[in-house]
Parts: sequence; structure tokens; C-alpha cells
Amino acid sequence: MTNPGVYQLFVYGSLRKGFHSPVYEYISRFFKFIGEAKVKGKLFDLGSYPAGIAATDDSFIIGELYQAINEHEFSWAIGQLDDYEGVSVEADEVQLYRREVAKVYMNNELTQAWIYWYNGDVTDKPLIASGDMLEYLSTKK
Repeated sequence: MTNPGVYQLFVYGSLRKGFHSPVYEYISRFFKFIGEAKVKGKLFDLGSYPAGIAATDDSFIIGELYQAINEHEFSWAIGQLDDYEGVSVEADEVQLYRREVAKVYMNNELTQAWIYWYNGDVTDKPLIASGDMLEYLSTKK
């Protein structure tokens, strides 16, 4: 489930450095922060975590772009994140997210990175209009 040549990761929720999540410590060991970026999509509040859904209109999700420090460790490192994000599941479990390659906009450049898209239904879930989970959480408190 890896795409040869794509060693970047775009994160928009608990994997962002501003969340101070224990899993960010893991990310910082295997990935180098490149900068703030965005992808076309819509962000929804599921309570304890956000749901990113791909979009074709001009809606954007704000997040962070990371580059694998060691390309030879990428498959293993992304596999660990797949477990965390609920991509790798047992037969009786529901797959929460799916990992896909997406176009990422950073400044005036376009690149590709892996992203975790929500795999469930967001009907009746609050839309995060800014597309920025950190900003949303700071105004919600």
C-alpha cells in the first residue's frame, strides 16, 4: 500500500505538532517537518478527532507536510501510523481511515503526500469551516 517515490505525509489532526500528542513524538523521529500546507477537502468534528473528506471544490484542509527522514524506513514507519489511524484492522473491526496520495499545496508549489481520509459517514457532523483543526479547537474552548 505504498506508492514508490512518495515519501511525504500530510497531517491535519492529532498527528500535527500543535496537538502535543504522544504519537507526534513518533512522527518527529521518522519524519522531518517541511511546513504548513493544505489539501482540497472538508474537515468535520467527530468529537475526539477530526474527519477529513476529499473535495473537488475550493474547500481546503489546513495541516502540516512532512518528509520521511530515511526512505528505506518509510514503509515500516507509515505502517505504524496505519495502525494508529485504524487503517490496518482485523476482520471484525471497522476501518476508520484510508491512506491515499493527495495533491498538497504549499506556498505556490504543488506536491504529493500520503493523507489519511476518513472512511465513515459525516452526515450531521459539524463542519469545521476554516479547515484548521487547531484553530477550531482554540475557539471552541
